[in-house]
Amino acid sequence: MNHPGDLGRDSLHQLTMADGQRLFVRDWPHARAQDAVLVVHGLGEHSGRYQRLAMWFHARGYAVRSYDQRGHGQTAGVRGGLRHADDLLEDLATVYNDYASTLPRPPLLLGHSMGGLVAARAVLDKRVRPPALALSSPAFRSWEPAWLRRLAALLTHVAPSLPLPNGLPFEKLSHDPQVEPSYRGDPLRHGWVTPRLADFIFRSGEATIRDAARLDVPTLLLVAGADKLVDPTGSRDFAAGAWAGQKLTTRYFDSLYHELFNEAEPARSQVLKQLGDWLQKRA
Repeated sequence: MNHPGDLGRDSLHQLTMADGQRLFVRDWPHARAQDAVLVVHGLGEHSGRYQRLAMWFHARGYAVRSYDQRGHGQTAGVRGGLRHADDLLEDLATVYNDYASTLPRPPLLLGHSMGGLVAARAVLDKRVRPPALALSSPAFRSWEPAWLRRLAALLTHVAPSLPLPNGLPFEKLSHDPQVEPSYRGDPLRHGWVTPRLADFIFRSGEATIRDAARLDVPTLLLVAGADKLVDPTGSRDFAAGAWAGQKLTTRYFDSLYHELFNEAEPARSQVLKQLGDWLQKRA
């Protein structure tokens, strides 16, 4: 446990969910925070990969929290596994509300990849009501063929916790040559997905696109046009559906890969400038 005032230091604890599952929670406190943000990570990764992004927020007066979703990082459980289809949504609501209870005002919500899908779905379902939402390469649509999506739905009923390779092309995470070897060598990441989690991602992604017109929270959508981990047409269709509500700001980066916050410079700084400009306008 680190002193709350230590710049760059994280504070670690666990939070118990309604079903008894304990989640590993990572806070980057800020003694003079003007605002706060909760970060939701993607498939196979964990909260510790957001240290650099947390420091970027820290420099702008934000306290930051992230957590290892069930089946990820230092949270116990089957890797990439769920007990119930809505576990990740329930977990987010619990973590978010717990964090909000410690703050003078509710935190911003930011989700990346699968975490972006979880964040968007939780907002659309009104499980959480953040003042603003930021989505980075959200997993609204996958590259998986229709037959594989049907197989995931079938296996959910007969072998929901069967560990399967997630098949993500790690070499396409970023143009930064240091990102792939760092990711592969990370002992807290994993390369697994279970049928129940895969089915959740497939079903929730398409449902979120269909429900885009219901978006009523100011939202920034950051889209990697050369994404090989999620299909960026899902974000484009979501943006088209949400357009009439005038709550969505979309920024496309046509040549960038999936991990926009870990891209090679100068692209990373360009992405963060768009995020910073949006935050400033919101303030």
